[in-house]
Amino acid sequence: MAAAQGSSVVSSSAKVDFLKLQNGSDIRGVAVGGVEGEPVNLTEPVTEAIASAFAAWLLNKKKADGWRLTLGITTAGHDVLQFGLASTPAMFNSTLTEDEINHLPVDGAIMITASHLPYNRNGLKFFTSAGGLNKADIKDILERASRIYEDSSHGSTQELEQASKGEVSNVDYMSIYASDLVKAVRKSAGNKEKPLEGLHIVVDAGNGAGGFFVDKVLKPLGAITTGSQFLEPDGMFPNHIPNPEDKTAMKAITQAVADNKADLGIIFDTDVDRSAAVDSSGRELNRNRLIALMSAIVLEEHPGTTIVTDSVTSDGLTTFIENKLGRLVLCSICLSVAHLFYDKGGKHHRFKRGYKNVIDEAIRLNTIGEESHLAMETSGHGALKENHWLDDGAYLMVKLLNKLAAARILNPNVGSKVLTDLVEGLEEASVTVEIRLKIDQNHADLKGGSFRDYGEAVLKHLENSISKDEHLCKAPKNYEGVRVSGYGGWFLLRLSLHDPVLPLNIEAPSKDDAIKLGLAVLTAVSEFPALDITALNKFLQQ
Repeated sequence: MAAAQGSSVVSSSAKVDFLKLQNGSDIRGVAVGGVEGEPVNLTEPVTEAIASAFAAWLLNKKKADGWRLTLGITTAGHDVLQFGLASTPAMFNSTLTEDEINHLPVDGAIMITASHLPYNRNGLKFFTSAGGLNKADIKDILERASRIYEDSSHGSTQELEQASKGEVSNVDYMSIYASDLVKAVRKSAGNKEKPLEGLHIVVDAGNGAGGFFVDKVLKPLGAITTGSQFLEPDGMFPNHIPNPEDKTAMKAITQAVADNKADLGIIFDTDVDRSAAVDSSGRELNRNRLIALMSAIVLEEHPGTTIVTDSVTSDGLTTFIENKLGRLVLCSICLSVAHLFYDKGGKHHRFKRGYKNVIDEAIRLNTIGEESHLAMETSGHGALKENHWLDDGAYLMVKLLNKLAAARILNPNVGSKVLTDLVEGLEEASVTVEIRLKIDQNHADLKGGSFRDYGEAVLKHLENSISKDEHLCKAPKNYEGVRVSGYGGWFLLRLSLHDPVLPLNIEAPSKDDAIKLGLAVLTAVSEFPALDITALNKFLQQ
């Protein structure tokens, strides 16, 4: 089992509500004290109990499949491979990599990360060869951990002591993982050793785990990397939050491209499961643009495939995928130039927020006969069928590098314009805004009910109000919240996955049109006093 090395189990009598540590399909908690109102709940004893619970869960899970007892949990204890600094995608890959010398693949992997959250937070992500664990799995593990923790506090640690007899080995897995990325780019360029030679590519790792991409991927491929920045890990994030959606972060990589006259800029989030890019002109390739770019690449390889995205992608993206990416196709029967016909592009399947929701939906579509090769969120999470449906920011960037490398075979002087040209024709709104409407859970208007029930009531009322407005049209197919088109734009009001918040996304061709959409929402939600509409009013009054 791949994991971070820890100390022995420490008994504790403190009462811990383990289920409160669940954050969807991850575990998140406060690991460092010093922030007022945020007591430490992810302690060493708690973390060790969770790790032991994962080991027990894994053993139980693998028994049904005839578990391969070459590594992992055995009757003598847990064997652990310590990878040190790693990326989240690499941890999943370690369950697939065939490398007998380094005892790979592993049976399970644990990634210690809280992504770009503040310094006092930490968390855990879990993987098997089937992918990341789901919500039900995490709940099961936390319930097991709670029992282990209680047993340890009462001196019942025999099982844990047996489990601690396994061996710990250090493995430089990031070099193994990176070498596979390098091979992929070389293959796309006809196995040329240095297909990126002469290209100047700068990387901004945001003091997260993505610095490896410079020395272990780009340099072996021949790229010039001077000007790359914030490559050293620092959980205090002294320069900017490592988040491809953050304006400050994107400004930093855009500036680095300009200052160094680079051909391309690449930016990663903390644990490298998200990414974005900037072309030589300073144009950001993130959010809808990055999805459009990846869709163009994937549809060249798999014409007509379904692209699954989250709920806040634009109407312009739908038009781009389904119409702008069409091709002129030669009739395969008569092979006559006179019989060219227009083949429509892909299909855009707009689903729910949450990268796991998007990925699981793409997998589901494939099981029912609808081909899908790309699942992607505007946040920068993107997963491809060819890469085991893993959301891997480094792999997404390798797909861009593949395109560059292949183009440079035909024209050695080609730069990032070959990527920018792929998103030509993507319609983009002039105004894009997200406004968060918070629900006061202590307000009398909730009448003792949950914030989720209250939020659903708000959405139902909005839906009824929209049906009476001739200028607005509710989306015919929608899987989350209320999505409405009108005034040349659209809005989506939905309930947050975890928090008592109703995020409102608005996109419009002008500020006036955006205000008209916002007013339509305000008219409906003003009847709910527990909903804080301050942010919406502020936007409308600007």
